[in-house]
Amino acid sequence: SEAMWEYACRAGTQTRFYTGDKDEDLDRAGWYSGNAGGQTHPVGEKEPNKFGLYDMHGNVWEWCGDWYQRDYYSRSPVQNPSGPDIGCHRVHRGGSWVFDAGQLRSAFRNYYKPVDSYHNLGFRIVRND
Repeated sequence: SEAMWEYACRAGTQTRFYTGDKDEDLDRAGWYSGNAGGQTHPVGEKEPNKFGLYDMHGNVWEWCGDWYQRDYYSRSPVQNPSGPDIGCHRVHRGGSWVFDAGQLRSAFRNYYKPVDSYHNLGFRIVRND
């Protein structure tokens, strides 16, 4: 879910990025328009967060299972909200190498239609042991 994604990204932090609040702090964590050279990069070349997860900021957007609704979180449950039941667009999080630092914040949300396909949009495989 989108809530799980943000929890995993933040890894206990409250800053814009898991490496800090400044745009320069993002250089240690992710690939974005300011440092990616116009392309994606292999996973794991930047600093992981405290959970050991790489590329939570930048490189490619990550699809989440939630439907997008702009004001959903203003009236959702505080603990592990599951997202709206219906919608036209799915949420993606994390930003990509195409975008600037402001769109790679831990809390930034974006959305596309589920049939959309872009060169800077992917997903993260999660294994539950």
